[in-house]
Amino acid sequence: MTAATDPVKLMKQKVGKAAADLVKSGSIVGLGTGSTTAFAIQYIGERLKSGELKDIVGVPTSFQAEVLAKEYGIPLTTLDAIDHIDIAIDGADEVDPQKNLIKGGGAAHTREKVVDYLADQFIVVVDGGKLVDRLGSVFAVPVEVIPMAVTPVMRAVAKLGGKPELRMGVKKAGPVITDQGNMVIDVKFDSIDDPMNLEKTLNNIPGVLENGIFVNCADRVLIGEVKDGQPVVREM
Repeated sequence: MTAATDPVKLMKQKVGKAAADLVKSGSIVGLGTGSTTAFAIQYIGERLKSGELKDIVGVPTSFQAEVLAKEYGIPLTTLDAIDHIDIAIDGADEVDPQKNLIKGGGAAHTREKVVDYLADQFIVVVDGGKLVDRLGSVFAVPVEVIPMAVTPVMRAVAKLGGKPELRMGVKKAGPVITDQGNMVIDVKFDSIDDPMNLEKTLNNIPGVLENGIFVNCADRVLIGEVKDGQPVVREM
């Protein structure tokens, strides 16, 4: 099967395009991180190049998003230079029925949270496999920690009932290092009954910069699925 006919890739492209189509001329756009969001960035760039979109500037949530935006000709700005974000597009690792999210599979959740919460409209793009009945069912909660505090933070989250594990690099010796120069602890909880309270509790542990629970943030969730071999997009 070629990439052009891979139904999963085609589905991600379709979801990315659906999100990119929501961007209007004159907008400041939060550019998220991940494979599906990458297609949204690509399509925003194509709309700019064709003249369908004008006067767009992007705020990247990661080095990956910054590189892609430059590749596709999207002008970039920083939070220092703007006073609002019109729309942000980003992925998620889990989405529950209340549109609460777990993010951070790409270790970019701190910057993503800053940008996504600032946006007037936050669009989440996911495939159907990311939908869960209860947050934390599949994915651990990523917690970004300053390096000196890794051990005490791991002890603290264990007291909360979590099972902490330092995220290690792939094809790299040693731990994953975020764009902020910190480390990530992935914490698995048997059950997350109160995502809002857990988000605050984790962030109150000294040494924690931010965690991957996003509550009351997502406005629209675009879900890509493959049905009868064909990619389809529905909205939660």
